[in-house]
Amino acid sequence: MGISRILIIEDNTDIRENIAELLQLSGYQTLEADNGKTGAKMALDQLPNLILCDIMMPDLDGYGVLHILSKHKETINIPFIFLTAKAEKSDIRKGMTLGADDYITKPFEETDLLNAIENRLKKSNNVLSNPSNTGSFDDLFAHKVIQSYSTKQLIYNEGDTPRYIYFLQSGKVKIVKMNKDGKEVVLELCNSGDFFGYWGALEDHDHGESAEVIEDCEIWQVPMLDFKHLLTTNTEVSSKFLKLLSKNLLIKESKILELAYESVRKRVANSLVAMCDVYGEGEKLTMKVPRELIASMAGTSVETAIRMLTEFKNDGYILVQSSEITIVNYDKLKNSPF
Repeated sequence: MGISRILIIEDNTDIRENIAELLQLSGYQTLEADNGKTGAKMALDQLPNLILCDIMMPDLDGYGVLHILSKHKETINIPFIFLTAKAEKSDIRKGMTLGADDYITKPFEETDLLNAIENRLKKSNNVLSNPSNTGSFDDLFAHKVIQSYSTKQLIYNEGDTPRYIYFLQSGKVKIVKMNKDGKEVVLELCNSGDFFGYWGALEDHDHGESAEVIEDCEIWQVPMLDFKHLLTTNTEVSSKFLKLLSKNLLIKESKILELAYESVRKRVANSLVAMCDVYGEGEKLTMKVPRELIASMAGTSVETAIRMLTEFKNDGYILVQSSEITIVNYDKLKNSPF
């Protein structure tokens, strides 16, 4: 298997260097980043075997790092351990809900840290935790049906009876729901490597949302009975989906709060940030974006969304060329008080 590489994301130089020395003495290779932004980029570029990450960091905190890495199929299954001085239950719950594998508080015993790393590295060798191993991944879903879909095509509709859960092999998909006024609201964006359509299958009721193609895609349709059997017989699969469900609920809760309390300018900005997090490379995104998509994500009219995009263009946050949008100042879009 070779020597495991561990990425340490920690803004305190003494702590970071002490951890690196301990790991090197224990036979690991180490990578070091002194802030969240650098760490996220390093993880995407270097693909370490495990990540240790502090929570409280300037610019991009540990939660933000985990959120970005969870949106990329190359990094979503890298074991992620939060390393922080904060030990309140709410922080632990938030970290685990977002998909962290473990949580170690500072100061810590050296043996506790090494044991946690060793255990997580062993578990990460499971076939599901390595989607790049497509042969093993195929074996888990031996009865899948591979289907191609075109842009704007519906995969399933709200009210349909679930027959499959879906794995997005390539392309882009949006999960949407109609509000009481008959307007479409985007609940989630899906990228290659994502599962979707599982709520109805898990709860034995009709789909409560629709799935529509944003960009031509290839999808694995996994029969519902096969999926349920896998959940009950494979602990790694059930663990993965427990994290996925928790993360999905957190996203929906944040969406509800955003629609209730944020200004329309902030909602449009957040929509662009969300697209960059899912479909971009780090903080960069150039993509053909239908204005209707932005409007439905932000819960506003197309006309208002276009007006906000013009303001962001004039402010230097984005570039707009025909239907293509380029994000040039991710930080301003995400952090500016609108």
